[in-house]
Amino acid sequence: MASDVATTAAAAPTRSAWRGRAPVVVAIAVAWGLAIVAEATGNGTKLHHDALIHGTLPTWEALLLFLVAWQAMIAAMMLPSSLPMIRLFSKTSANQDRRGRVMGAFLGGYALVWTVFGAVAFIGDLFLHRFVDHNAYLSAHRQYIAGGVILLAGVFQFSSLKERCLQECRHPGVFLMRRYRRGETAALRIGAGHGLFCLGCCWALMLLMFAAGVANLWWMALLTAVMVYEKVGRHGNVAAPIVGVGLLALGSLVVLGVHVPAVAFG
Repeated sequence: MASDVATTAAAAPTRSAWRGRAPVVVAIAVAWGLAIVAEATGNGTKLHHDALIHGTLPTWEALLLFLVAWQAMIAAMMLPSSLPMIRLFSKTSANQDRRGRVMGAFLGGYALVWTVFGAVAFIGDLFLHRFVDHNAYLSAHRQYIAGGVILLAGVFQFSSLKERCLQECRHPGVFLMRRYRRGETAALRIGAGHGLFCLGCCWALMLLMFAAGVANLWWMALLTAVMVYEKVGRHGNVAAPIVGVGLLALGSLVVLGVHVPAVAFG
């Protein structure tokens, strides 16, 4: 199967392969369109984790609503950085039977990983809010929570785990050559495997987006640019520590109570 990947990677893009990728490009465009509309109309704040957690909806309904918005955010932010892998898998699987279902399984495996992460993050945030609400000191110093999340993301930028996962994401051909098999079940596993590496290098940055709020357009654009460049940029290997230094500085300011206009954490 490795020869299939190598041969396909060297071949010119086919119309069939483009049809396999077209829905992904459309999904990215639609997700960004929804984010822009939410920002322009002010409806994005209704999907903020604070609004959902402290609202009147039952917890399970708030979680489901959040996960719907989370799918759009993942499409807008994570799919652009995974386009090289998606493009290669689409070309490699172009001659498979039921290739539409194969591509769907691949994307479904990827989405499943990020959906589980979103659910865990939401539930964890729910318990964190309840803890803070019953702690007088933390209630009076909420900047420690926001600053702590930023500092965590900054520290993770220097971790060996992030670099290991980034290496897998930067070389989709090598990743696929090791794992490619035909069939929908195999595609689901490959998509989930890619999703796990993608999660491994981007989860801390996505926690920043989670804290900033779904459909916060400026944070979405900034973090998307960072994650895409870390994976596919010419100097992506030096971007991670530079971003890490910036996050550590920003987090320190927030913890110290310095008003930072660019940070709109609740």
